[in-house]
Amino acid sequence: MTQPPITLPASGAFTLANLRLHRSHLDKTNGFAFDSEGFALAEVSISAGAITAIDPATDTANMPDRIDCRGAIAFPAFVDCHTHIDKGHIWARKPNPDGSFPGALTAVGEDREANWSAHDVERRMEFSLQCAYAHGTKALRTHLDSVPPQEDISWPVFETIRERWKGRIELQAACLFGIDQAQDEAWFNRLADTVARHRGVLGAVTYMVPDLDALLDRMFTKAIALGLDLDFHADETDDVNAVSLDRIADAALRHGYEGKILVGHCCSLARQPDDKVKATLDKVARAGLSVVSLPMCNMYLQDRRADATTPRWRGVTLLHEMADRGINTCVASDNTRDPFYAYGDLDVLEVYRESTRILHFDHPVGAWPATVAANPARAMGLADAGILKPGASADLILFRGRSLTELLSRPESRRTLIRAGKLIDATVPDYQDLDDLMEP
Repeated sequence: MTQPPITLPASGAFTLANLRLHRSHLDKTNGFAFDSEGFALAEVSISAGAITAIDPATDTANMPDRIDCRGAIAFPAFVDCHTHIDKGHIWARKPNPDGSFPGALTAVGEDREANWSAHDVERRMEFSLQCAYAHGTKALRTHLDSVPPQEDISWPVFETIRERWKGRIELQAACLFGIDQAQDEAWFNRLADTVARHRGVLGAVTYMVPDLDALLDRMFTKAIALGLDLDFHADETDDVNAVSLDRIADAALRHGYEGKILVGHCCSLARQPDDKVKATLDKVARAGLSVVSLPMCNMYLQDRRADATTPRWRGVTLLHEMADRGINTCVASDNTRDPFYAYGDLDVLEVYRESTRILHFDHPVGAWPATVAANPARAMGLADAGILKPGASADLILFRGRSLTELLSRPESRRTLIRAGKLIDATVPDYQDLDDLMEP
């Protein structure tokens, strides 16, 4: 029998009762009876849009202010710390010709040069955020392609979009360019000033250029001078000689950097000898780096062979080994419906579902649910996101699944979204909304 949707009172205090909350999503865990997967029955009291209490479950009978959630799992609103909403949804007009990484680079470069006006970028970014919001995302970081002249187009658009979405999705942006472009110090300084002016994050794609250490020094020095956090794409390859994650950790330690550093991909680490892996991860832990894996995009691109043979590795980095060392680990959406990934919808539940299967976030479940909530919030420097605690905004997602296998076996398209203690009726936009941008 299909259960009717949960309804909330229009005003006043109320309690969501008979909920399942995960240990990794709670600020305090004393008194809860957690099962083998880390879930406990609980109740969440809400007033004036904020959580006032989180307690172990009690009997809901004859308590009119309590809303029976029927044992459903609830997550904090999602935090998506690595996306590319400036690229999103261009597949219809510019697909990847062969599904390869070089094919993606070429296709995006051609489309950017031909089509990325302020109007085009704004429309597609708006569409992307509507998708993310409808799936339950509260905070999101996007990378913005910042190669000339795109930086002068996309950053003002982002500023407009961020203001428009204020109160719905907290937005951050990181600039994106190839690290070798920082050899042009005058251009790099202008870009860094643009990023600082828009309260952004200084980011780049790192690869093994001969002067990598000097270029990283340039980025760290500028980040320290301007008070900026750092975000790198690193080692998105199967080449065992790609060790820029190690070099980034070296630079952080060399500069005594105290800001936040998020490093994405780190695919080649999984191909390297064990002694090199251990030395690199020990250094990453000492440097306080956060790492985000992008499993769906990396499985799509990595080990794709021209002879159409079956891929032989997963393309993801070593999150278990990182977590064992206390490194802050996350998973995120990355690209959506563009030449780097033909699929995706900025649905973080899909990311977590596929991560569980690809990266074995189960048996035991451990603290892996935090990779889409508290951990990315920490990486982004967000205090009021990714965790359920008294005093925080009542931003939750209620699912129909009551266990991990129920939660991850269906798309959960009927999830209940609560923001500031109120139900939101968010609907994903129709693909037809972008048809006029996709015409040849």
